[in-house]
Amino acid sequence: MTKHLLLTAFLTLSSLFAQDVNMDFVKPVIEEKVKSDTPVFIHSIQAGLNLNQANFSSNWKAGGTNSVAIGALLNDKIIYSFKKIEFTSDIQAIYGTVQNQGQDIRKTNDRIFSDQKFGYKLKPHWYLFGSLNFQSQFDAGFEYTKEDGGMERSILISKFMNPAFFTQSLGIEYKPAKWLSARAGLGTLRQTFVTDTTLYRNTPSNYGVEIGKKARMEMAMLFIVDVDKEVMKNLFLKSRFSLFYNYETLNTADYRWDVSLTAKVNKFVNVNLSGTVLYDKDMDRSVQYTQALGLGILFTN
Repeated sequence: MTKHLLLTAFLTLSSLFAQDVNMDFVKPVIEEKVKSDTPVFIHSIQAGLNLNQANFSSNWKAGGTNSVAIGALLNDKIIYSFKKIEFTSDIQAIYGTVQNQGQDIRKTNDRIFSDQKFGYKLKPHWYLFGSLNFQSQFDAGFEYTKEDGGMERSILISKFMNPAFFTQSLGIEYKPAKWLSARAGLGTLRQTFVTDTTLYRNTPSNYGVEIGKKARMEMAMLFIVDVDKEVMKNLFLKSRFSLFYNYETLNTADYRWDVSLTAKVNKFVNVNLSGTVLYDKDMDRSVQYTQALGLGILFTN
């Protein structure tokens, strides 16, 4: 059922670029009036801090647990274009923690993402592209279990560079609008790194890396649909769906869908809803997902 829903969502996003992008509701980030021989440089930043807190008196009869949660995010995007050349840099950093009374601090979110893409325009909306992508996490990740007697135990299952993914891709990109693009990287290499050679003791799959080694190389096809749009005033949608087909196992694919919706209430206050759906058979045979909702401070330029 989850796979069907995910496929439906992907097809819906894909169908967007088959529509007439000159519809009234579309407002390009870079106006088409700009001459093609004029260099264009756009730099946008979103930086946010979310804080959630709950406190109960000792005699609060409805029950509850004192807690403090904090989260931070950074989205940095650069677009440079000149004649037929275009360069795009997209960097995202997300980190969040929560502490419930009687428990240690735990992560609620953790991501490092960098995508650097060079494009050469073939004709309107069509580009040759080459890209470099890096993904990992900042902090250690734990699995929590309870032992006999109710004692809680934390087991290390991931940390910075464990795993980490470095992907190089060459292919064709279709950009019907400045806020929408679709890539097909038919020549793609991905390296998976697990630099701690003892991590397999807690994570038997070792993220697909052979035990005793620190890296794994894969040749694949990579398909990506990106949406980055102010859907209405002060409401920003950012979505990235990627589909990864290893040439050795074309009968199955890894996929990841990251979505965030940020509403800027006023100059400083925002509400952010984000979520990720992930399937990678080298991590887990089941679909993974995460979701977060936060209210906080947002800076945009």
